[in-house]
Amino acid sequence: MSTTDAALQARITKARTGTLAWLDAMQAEGLPRGITRISGAHDAAAWPGMLLPGTYNGLLCRHLLDGMADIAVAPLIVWLESHRQENGAFRIPGMHDDAVFKKPDPVETWRYIDFHVTNYTLGAIEALDPARTPVLTFARPFLDPMTLKAWLAERDLRDPWQEGNNIVNLGSFFLLLRRFGLADAARIDQAMAILFAWHERLQEPATGFWGVGQLSDPRAALHAMAGSIHNFHLWYATARPLPYQNKAMDYALAQPTAIDSACIDVDLVDLLVHAQMLIDHQRTETSAWLRAKLTALLDFQNADGGFADERAGILRQDGWVRGYAEPQGLSNTFATWFRWIAIALIADLLWPGWRVWNFRRMVGIGYRLERAV
Repeated sequence: MSTTDAALQARITKARTGTLAWLDAMQAEGLPRGITRISGAHDAAAWPGMLLPGTYNGLLCRHLLDGMADIAVAPLIVWLESHRQENGAFRIPGMHDDAVFKKPDPVETWRYIDFHVTNYTLGAIEALDPARTPVLTFARPFLDPMTLKAWLAERDLRDPWQEGNNIVNLGSFFLLLRRFGLADAARIDQAMAILFAWHERLQEPATGFWGVGQLSDPRAALHAMAGSIHNFHLWYATARPLPYQNKAMDYALAQPTAIDSACIDVDLVDLLVHAQMLIDHQRTETSAWLRAKLTALLDFQNADGGFADERAGILRQDGWVRGYAEPQGLSNTFATWFRWIAIALIADLLWPGWRVWNFRRMVGIGYRLERAV
């Protein structure tokens, strides 16, 4: 091993220790260990609902870092499932109709938020107990071909980032229905076939992404990448060859390795790591890009051991436009988990078996394909 690699590994080990200590410092007072504030600025008495994202992000980060040994499973599952609605979707307490927005249609707004919160909460529950059977009543209507096709027809590819989240979350629920035997396998296969057909009809061959205007507008291209990365997981999880994956790699390699938002950074890393695993294209360039990004990510860690999303602006819970907000630049559980996913993806590609990284089994952010070519 080179001295450079040894130094990077030492930095990762030190950064991991710092993050686990920071997560301990975010522990919510008087609640079971692992229930976590979103950041040091989060007043849990004033904003108790934010303990849910604080906790699912914190638990998923601990799980990724193999830092769950002293976490009691049963009380956390009880607490997490206390946020579950009768139909199986999870919701952050305190969110109300007049304070949320993703689309003009309030039904679409709530569906986006519920899908997103549910994906992450189920991911945290899976980290605690992989055999825990989810309730997915809300997802079953989409197994009907006409319902699914009508819903897909309403996806607005002028905002591919938002729609990528919508679609990958629904796909993740389909795969859970199959894994736990909660619906007829033939109906699930049919629904997945409809999803793939929709994607492959609308995919841009020049980039491998979905999105309007991506060939003429750099910002639209970046958002198309960010939305498409989530959708790629459906191909990985079903061992389906991903069309134009080499074009997606070319786009990612043309992006700077300097720090961007936690979302953009993990998306670019996810794209390149999975491509490196699956196809023979630009291998030398990809390894160099990932090493440079790894150094930038480690340099970005805050002194308290956590990570920020960005350095300036306001951070809000996705969709809660008139709800909880805090200054950017602070360590928070969302950004800390996302940035550790990027670090772990790179580290596990560069040094397989060097340390334990517990990636998610559910598709979505934090998922990593287990097989390799």
